[in-house]
Amino acid sequence: MSILERLKTQLRRLRYYSKKDIFTLTNIFTVVALVFAAACIYSTITATTRNWQLEQKLANLRLEEARLKVEVETLELEQQYYATAEYQEIMARSKQGKMLPGETMVVMPKNTASAKNKYQEFDSPSTKRSNFEEWLDFLFS
Repeated sequence: MSILERLKTQLRRLRYYSKKDIFTLTNIFTVVALVFAAACIYSTITATTRNWQLEQKLANLRLEEARLKVEVETLELEQQYYATAEYQEIMARSKQGKMLPGETMVVMPKNTASAKNKYQEFDSPSTKRSNFEEWLDFLFS
């Protein structure tokens, strides 16, 4: 036999083997079913992921909406308070120096440097003790 005839025989055997053992109806159906199952699983996973992301976005938007509602309610209450006579009287007294008839206004002087430094002399460095001495004093006195 020549090489060409042997090659033809090998090709015929391979063709026969592939028709009878590999490309059977059962094997083709199994491969198609596996591909279909993989496609279904992939689409399910992508849809689930997308739905989860949208749920997270919706939850964040609802939280933001609730925060904004609370902020609006707070601003409305603040606006109502600013419209009250009590607030207007407080602001007139503090900003413009207004007073009711019969009241006496007392104007306090600004704090001077000596008044601000009055209590700093007790924290002089000569009276400071070490941390160890402080602990000893705390524990044994």
